[in-house]
Amino acid sequence: MPARSKARKRAVDILFESELRGTDPVRTLADWRARADPPVPAYAVALVEGVTARRDELDELLGRHAEGWTVARMPTVDRIVLRIGAYELLWCPDIPAAVAISEAVGLAATLSTDDSPSFVNGLLARLLELRPESAAGAEAGSDGGLDCPPGVGGEDPPTDQLLGEQAGTLVIDHRE
Repeated sequence: MPARSKARKRAVDILFESELRGTDPVRTLADWRARADPPVPAYAVALVEGVTARRDELDELLGRHAEGWTVARMPTVDRIVLRIGAYELLWCPDIPAAVAISEAVGLAATLSTDDSPSFVNGLLARLLELRPESAAGAEAGSDGGLDCPPGVGGEDPPTDQLLGEQAGTLVIDHRE
């Protein structure tokens, strides 16, 4: 599993624990880092801190674009995966949109219900339209004024087979 995929999973673990316990995510992150078992990758730290800092904005966007769902009504894992995916999609210009969506769909497939991957894919595809032009065409190392640290945590998989279009609908291909 690539380094950033592991970091995303660790960020989900930390944010999930924080939500279930009703604790501050940054405090939960500090506890995980102090234990250092398992280690918390730098990219997971960046994701937890970024999602926490933008949580209200993320929830507002997710709630506005989710059809028939409120953020509070979403399964906890889906909500957390969507926050991470939306954060990467909208505030991390060094993460290709296809990767952000594919990774979120993969997490939902592994950690949530059978219906979750398609729900996550559809909602993030709607948010893709909001991705700033500067982020969509950003060069590596250019932050486009956004707040996700570039280059932290290793490489993502190539995007050439992750994203396709089919009848105007965003489709993520998870074949190995």
